[in-house]
Amino acid sequence: MRSNLPIGLAAGAALVAGAVMSAPASADQTLRVVMHSDLKIVDPIWTTAYMSRNYGYMVYDTLFAMDANTDVHPQMVESYEVSADKLTYTFTLRPGLAWHDGSPVTSADVIPSIQRWGSKDSMGQKLMEFVADMQAVDDRTFKMVLKEPYGLVTMSLAKPSSNVPFIMPASVAATPSSEQISEYIGSGPFVFDVENWKPGDTVLFTRNDNYQPRSESPSWASGGKVVKVEAVEWLSVKDHQTAVNSLIEGEIDYIESPPNDLLPLLEGDENVALKVINPLGAQFMFRLNHLHPPFDNVKIRRAALASINQKDFMQATIGDPAYYKECAAMFICGSALATDAGADIVLKSDFELSKQLLEEAGYDGTPIVIMQSTDVNVLNNLGPVAKANLEKGGFVTDLQAMDWQTLVARRAKREHPSEGGWNVFMTSWTAADILNPIMAAGFNAGCDSAWFGWPCDEKMEGLRDAFARETDAAKQKEIAEQIQIRAMEVVTHAHGGQWYRPVAYRSDRLDGVLDGPVSYFWNISKK
Repeated sequence: MRSNLPIGLAAGAALVAGAVMSAPASADQTLRVVMHSDLKIVDPIWTTAYMSRNYGYMVYDTLFAMDANTDVHPQMVESYEVSADKLTYTFTLRPGLAWHDGSPVTSADVIPSIQRWGSKDSMGQKLMEFVADMQAVDDRTFKMVLKEPYGLVTMSLAKPSSNVPFIMPASVAATPSSEQISEYIGSGPFVFDVENWKPGDTVLFTRNDNYQPRSESPSWASGGKVVKVEAVEWLSVKDHQTAVNSLIEGEIDYIESPPNDLLPLLEGDENVALKVINPLGAQFMFRLNHLHPPFDNVKIRRAALASINQKDFMQATIGDPAYYKECAAMFICGSALATDAGADIVLKSDFELSKQLLEEAGYDGTPIVIMQSTDVNVLNNLGPVAKANLEKGGFVTDLQAMDWQTLVARRAKREHPSEGGWNVFMTSWTAADILNPIMAAGFNAGCDSAWFGWPCDEKMEGLRDAFARETDAAKQKEIAEQIQIRAMEVVTHAHGGQWYRPVAYRSDRLDGVLDGPVSYFWNISKK
């Protein structure tokens, strides 16, 4: 049976006001993709949601980028110098960088973009603590002056996943990071067709013919971003069987996150390729809100930690052990900072310990508001599993279902759970987001400046500062181990297991699908 999935492309590419118009995209040169979720928030700094990050990579560019070996390379930057005392970084932009409306990208755009990102992102916040000043030397050159040497400057500017330090026009970057932007001009390889954007249905990007890619070969987000199709169309398809049928029948080209239970259908089609583009995988996160009862009490947070376990989460969401592993390392098994120290509590549930801790803490039966995502297949079952485990551990729960984009908006609310706030939600981080305690947002315990959940712990922040200052890899690993132990003591968050998922695409039609923590749509050509 053929799918009823509506395809179809707008006859022309209506771009943002003032932009250079592109020729209409031909059907055979339009890449049709089903993404993991619908795009509703088009500000990749305001939110860490991966759909917004994916959108950002289409529309914007970055000063530096990380390759498949996690090495950092200049991207928008042509060259840079570091002073002998390691306090002054001088950056020069590549010539010819331009916004989609044709105006040049200048240092005056870069500085507020870094500042806006640095006020929101965990790694950016830590960088900005070390920055004394940033100043434009001329249109293509700017300086960053540090208070003391900091070894993560270029790595911070190359952060590969949420929040990515995308560069925006100065007028857009002037928007406070607590507010969403309302203009969508970037300088990246694609142009967002905002006039034909249909939330819940279609997002269209057209090739930016004025984009000047680097000459190096692409690797992750580094190197030459050469766009080889005329347009990319993201289609919102809530029924996974429909999406899989459409790929098999050739009506779409690519599925970003095919559900594990449907992989056997795709494995049996000789025209479909399944490729794990992210070999380090991803990690589930169990996040608690420290602002309100009962999780303002560390004993009750520890009780929650004792109730949950990784295997239940992964069996309910991934199913096939070939695509998941139980892993105590919060910084990802297989990475340089991997350690089991202090984190084995999440490998099994101890419901009696949970009940004991709740009794000692005087838990009064206040229902735990658990936000459950219902439209991202890999997240859908996490909420019900958390509910079942917490109840076995003595908690009373209130599971509230919503689509992912609603959850993304609600998790920013600081109100009491009875007034629209929350106590618990679960999400997933790609490995590239959590390779160290500065990059990983969950470890930020800076109170109001911390990521959603707002943990507040001076010892944790002291350890993170020590890690940021340390240049010796062995000593960094020792500090990372202390950070993991402390995270489990104060329960900033818990990790729910390491998992992997291939992308699926028409191998008879597409060439050049890149590896990376993100689905990149440059370098892909249609045969």
